[in-house]
Amino acid sequence: MTQTALPLPCTSRSGLFRPALPLLLSLALAACTSVPLPPWPAPGGAAKAPLPAAPAPATIPVTVAPPVVVIQPVPARPSGVVTPAEAPYSAAVAARFPAPSLIYSTPGLQEGRSSFTSNAEIQNWLRDLVAAAAATPALKAALLPIGRSQSGETLDALVLTRAAGTEAAAIAASGRPTVLLIGQQHGDEPAGSEALLVIARELTQGLLRPMLDRINVIIVPRANPDGSADNRRVTTGGLDMNRDHLLLNTPEAQALARLTRDYRPTVVVDAHEYTVVGRFLQKFGAVQKYDALLQYATTANIPEFLTKASEEWYRRPLVAALKSQGLSNEWYYTTSTDLTDKKISMGGTQPDTGRNVNGLKNTVSLLIETRGVGIGRLHIQRRVHTHVTAISSVLASTAQRASELRQLQPYIEKEIAGQACKDEAVVEAGPTPTQQELLMLDPITGADKALRVEWNSALALRKIKTRVRPCGYWLSASSKTAVERLRLHGVQVLRVTEPGSMLGDLYRETARSAGERQDVRGTISDAGQIVKAEVALVRGVIDAPTGSYYVPLNQPLANLAIAALEPDTQNSYFANRLIDNLTGSARVMAEPSLKTEELP
Repeated sequence: MTQTALPLPCTSRSGLFRPALPLLLSLALAACTSVPLPPWPAPGGAAKAPLPAAPAPATIPVTVAPPVVVIQPVPARPSGVVTPAEAPYSAAVAARFPAPSLIYSTPGLQEGRSSFTSNAEIQNWLRDLVAAAAATPALKAALLPIGRSQSGETLDALVLTRAAGTEAAAIAASGRPTVLLIGQQHGDEPAGSEALLVIARELTQGLLRPMLDRINVIIVPRANPDGSADNRRVTTGGLDMNRDHLLLNTPEAQALARLTRDYRPTVVVDAHEYTVVGRFLQKFGAVQKYDALLQYATTANIPEFLTKASEEWYRRPLVAALKSQGLSNEWYYTTSTDLTDKKISMGGTQPDTGRNVNGLKNTVSLLIETRGVGIGRLHIQRRVHTHVTAISSVLASTAQRASELRQLQPYIEKEIAGQACKDEAVVEAGPTPTQQELLMLDPITGADKALRVEWNSALALRKIKTRVRPCGYWLSASSKTAVERLRLHGVQVLRVTEPGSMLGDLYRETARSAGERQDVRGTISDAGQIVKAEVALVRGVIDAPTGSYYVPLNQPLANLAIAALEPDTQNSYFANRLIDNLTGSARVMAEPSLKTEELP
């Protein structure tokens, strides 16, 4: 039995066969709808005109060289039939997930291989793509070493653009929106990494390359190389790096923070996989059924128009693209490791994950999860196909909406900066408890199994704690670690050069206990003990000596600063000991007249 594949116009790597993606690209483009946002609110409350309509997808050219037919061998075993050793469920369940008609080829997807693409193979793959891109007029490609993992592995980002250069200044000057694609923050979730190798190849040599006429793309195929090498969710230090994007305790999260600070992406995609059996089978006697689970940023203080753009410009076309390929989808959800807890929760509302922190950086921040954790290489072609389909849709939506996105981000940043010293800031928010009918699969028959579950919705946040938005925050001279982390994010921090004073709210501790950071799954891996403090605000005069710091909130990243600096939340810099004591920070409640300087 053979499968015919049409390679794209490039030279194939020896021993590797390239997938044919013309159908995929056309479907991704067709899925880009023209649903406009509602009229934008003017400062006085009057409605502005809707954003201009996007150009038709047909204006994105696709040039394909005459195809060459290559025969790709396919195993004789019928699709969906697996041995008991391979599958934690019946053949009837496996049959619900037939392999796609396309065969994807990366080092880790070769027939007969037992391991996924190694870190060294990823580096070679990316270097080869950079070399190949040099032969394409006006296409710029560079491999950026953005940091090192805890075990010393190089963390690489591939930059693809038609700008004058690949450095951050040239990318910004291009005027094109930038998409950042991140794979495998969790080491035991390989499909996203393999898919990003495919996407990188198609952007440099294949049918996705015309997208670069309108957008820039940065790809980090594997953010946690140590975890991948060990097939572990966490980093070498035992920390879940996708809960470290506000605190930045791991070098891996720091590397991604520097990358987003310097290149300021408009869209960020985080490619993951989710648990298929495990606690779901134990709790509900059922198996997860959806090819993809999707969610955008859902944490406190996300601007309304960013959420609308995420939903209408991205998630809806993405759902259409998946459906066109026969791939099922649902909102992202999970359940705790406590087997007595039968609640189902959407992705968390805490400002600690990449999805939520990038939302606080005013990007369209999307999570894509395929069904993969706990099933090894089972259905790997379908899992990769799901990611490739979804990510291609995101790229196409960005290319189609390039002009609107150029308007959206400055509008949002100006709106956030203008809220300083007024309005309300949500210090802590939580999901809204409701009920939902959820479809899963019977582990024996493979039939749909409908469950009525308690459902924590992240789409409607409950305000748990609110405060008047300050003008800024004062930090003591001893808060160097906190200042360093804020600046890694791109938050503006000013140093006081002459002694001064300000009107502000001091934090007075009223209660304290020790605790652990929690997410919807339970205790966060190796996050350590935190300080759980209750505080009262006391109005007074703040003395600001030379060498202390001022963090103004009339800046685009004000909402991220609020998440870090209000002390009585589990993710705050105080709770996690990046700020030593409550006397080391205060809320500034009137515009100060301080003498300050920018930090070098």
